This record gives sequence, structure tokens and C-alpha cells, in this order.
Amino acid sequence: MEKIGFQVIVDEIFTRLSAEDIGRFKCLSKNFYSELSSHAFQMMHALRRGDSVQKKLLSFKDTSIVIDDVVAGTLDVVRRKTLSFPNNVHPSNLRILSSFHGLLLVCNQDSGCQLILWNPTTRRYKVLCDDYFNYNHHRNSDTGGIYFDQFNDLKVLNIKCYRNVTAARVYSRRRESWRTINFGSVNNYGSSGYSWSTGVYADKMIYFMVSNYWYPLGERNIVAFDVLSETFRMLHFPESIVAPYDCYWKVC
Repeated sequence: MEKIGFQVIVDEIFTRLSAEDIGRFKCLSKNFYSELSSHAFQMMHALRRGDSVQKKLLSFKDTSIVIDDVVAGTLDVVRRKTLSFPNNVHPSNLRILSSFHGLLLVCNQDSGCQLILWNPTTRRYKVLCDDYFNYNHHRNSDTGGIYFDQFNDLKVLNIKCYRNVTAARVYSRRRESWRTINFGSVNNYGSSGYSWSTGVYADKMIYFMVSNYWYPLGERNIVAFDVLSETFRMLHFPESIVAPYDCYWKVC
């Protein structure tokens, strides 16, 4: 088989096959194995199969906002796109509080600490509030989450920590209004010594890791928010497992 003919078959046929079929073809010869294992083939196969077309990485650079396609676990810099935030806000004034299905909850610290719901793909955005609890945004404590409730209403959870007090409210996209909620029996982590992570959505829950970097140093907790009942509860952080002394010197 001529090299040019082989390459056409690889580019036009093999890139459209399933991963299982590719694995079987790799066993035919060293030539097949080498070609089908190359980085270039993996990138093209992932694009053709649509396995990672929707996977993108958004980065706030010093002077720009960049979107890269993630193909086969690698950034495709050839397809890199540069975006500008609405009203040309400088990236240094922005902080992402949460992400959900392509939507971003962004705090614009340049203009009264606005909370903005932004879709980088469609470039559409909506300012949710411009008072931000009438206080300045605290980059280590303030956080949030985005979710759909049982009525398919898009909602935004916003947690604000100020002067040892933790406050939370929920925005309803359908009603276009905010509603204050309480933390119930969850301990108060409003002190400036605590740092809140961004919210991680999983199975109708939004999880936040709350760390104390002052005293007691190293304290870590998990605060869970149930998106259906819109209530909070605290989970104990898994304790680290210390391996026996001998395991540091040999494989256990």
C-alpha cells in the first residue's frame, strides 16, 4: 500500500471508527500501531467522533480572555479564540464564582462588584445585581453556584461573608428576583480566616470546601447545598490516612 494511499485511509476512514475498532486495527502491524497511536491521529479522531467538541477551557490572562478546545486531553492551541468581556471590562477586574453547563457566574469588581451571568459561547449576559450586598467583594470568601430546580427554573446561589457573618441568597431566572435563605444548623464560616472554594455541582448538590488558613490552621470542612430543598448541611472532610512508617521505605 502506497504511503499516500495509506494516509488517505487513515484520515478519511479510520478517524470515523470507534475506539474499539481502532484498538483492533493497531494489532495488524507496526505501521498501523504507529500511525493510530500518534498525537495527530488522536486529535483528528476525537474531533471527528465528537468526543470532545464541547470540552473547552476558558482562561483569564493578564490582558485577555482565551478559550481553548480540549481534544484528547490536550489543548488545541490552533483553534484558540480570544474574547472580550461585555463592556470591555479588563480581565484583572473579573473573578469566576461558579460555572454550570457553559454558564459562568462572574463578579465584576470594577463596577460596584456586579454579579453577572455570562455565556461565553453566545456572548450573551445578564447583570443579576450591582450592589453585592452593599459591601465590597472578598476574593477569598465570596462564592456561588448555578443550578436548575425541580421546576426547571435556572437559579443562582450567592454566598457572601462579611464581618464574621455568612449570608446567602438565591436568584430565580424565571422571577428575576433574589430571595434570602439561611444556613440552618451549619456552623458559621463568615470569619476572614476562612476561605471558600467555588461551588462544585454533582447529583443535585453543590459542594463547597471551607478552609481555615488562620487558626486552627488546616481546618477543612465541606458545606453541601441541596438544590431541591435549598438547604445547607455540613459534611466532615475525610481524614487523611497516614501510612505506616515502613511504607515510606518499601512498597506495601
